[in-house]
Amino acid sequence: MERKKVLVAGDSGVVGFAAAKHFSRLPGWDVVGVSRRNLQLPHDGEHVAVDLQDREECAKVFLKMRDVTHLIYAAVYEEPGLVAGWRERNQMETNLTMFSNLLDPLEEAAARLEHVTLMQGTKAYGVHLGSMTVPGKERYPRHHHENFYWLQEDYLREKQENGRGWDWTILRPQAVFGAALGSNMNAIPALGVYAALQRHAGLPLDYPGGPPYVLEAVDADLIARAIHWAATTPEARNEYFNITNGDVFVWRNVWSILADAFGMAVGEDRPTSMAEDMPKRQDAWEEIVRRFDLRAPLSLDEFVGQSFYYADFLLGVGLEAAPPPALVSTIKLRKAGFRDCIDTEDMFRKWIAHFQRERLFPPVDW
Repeated sequence: MERKKVLVAGDSGVVGFAAAKHFSRLPGWDVVGVSRRNLQLPHDGEHVAVDLQDREECAKVFLKMRDVTHLIYAAVYEEPGLVAGWRERNQMETNLTMFSNLLDPLEEAAARLEHVTLMQGTKAYGVHLGSMTVPGKERYPRHHHENFYWLQEDYLREKQENGRGWDWTILRPQAVFGAALGSNMNAIPALGVYAALQRHAGLPLDYPGGPPYVLEAVDADLIARAIHWAATTPEARNEYFNITNGDVFVWRNVWSILADAFGMAVGEDRPTSMAEDMPKRQDAWEEIVRRFDLRAPLSLDEFVGQSFYYADFLLGVGLEAAPPPALVSTIKLRKAGFRDCIDTEDMFRKWIAHFQRERLFPPVDW
């Protein structure tokens, strides 16, 4: 059987890292991952450091990748402060530039290119602008607002019309949780740092969030398996799919699960902005890293990226009332043949245990 080669753009991020790890363990697949940041965690594929905003550098690198058969584009640029940037034109144009800087030379060089997977998300339904139609469904007309999703998607479609017969799949995950470090949108390191600092100070795991509301999550490894399915399944060609774990959760209801996984007692409700409070406790984090000889970076910025802002957003910090629900339907994905799922409580336990096992968090019994 002819070997396949997948290029993973953004392999230092939460989705890209999971995808690179997944494909690098499959027989018959070769993996090359690219990102601007050096990998803090290894996967079994090749890694190339590339700044996707540098068009000349991209041309030099991707024009040489003639044997790529599949592209997974999971790279994303975010403005400082994260959430406010979701409405900024500069954020949108930068993400379009990065995507075109990669796909232009790759599509020219890779005559065997078969499939492109592109990531979007719930912002496709306008969740960041207020209430959305619930559940969000792929069949709905495009939500009328500016978004880099639409810029990249329109570019992808135009490129395909003039291309060499390759297809695409667009996945729309909900809040993603996984193994990546320094990611802008992976709340696991943020939650682990918060828990460790609370315990270091002799405090329980106080609940820092706002009012309770229903959310959906998705495990990064589950997304990686869905990407593999999409890359090899005719029913996924030129289609959009929402993807979630398959259940819903409320932070207050899973807080005892998190506390138990961290080996802590549940505390009181103490609304706290992690983005504001955690950097002030940098010295205490360094003490924890040294005390337990952790492999986690001493720098909170290197470990967590902008995910303190992301955690604040997910937890509803600062909200006086619960926001409108932001739930999506995954019926289309299931009917097309991908029926994988994971219990969200099990997912939280899985990732906390993973970070403890890898000595990125302190052990559960300290």
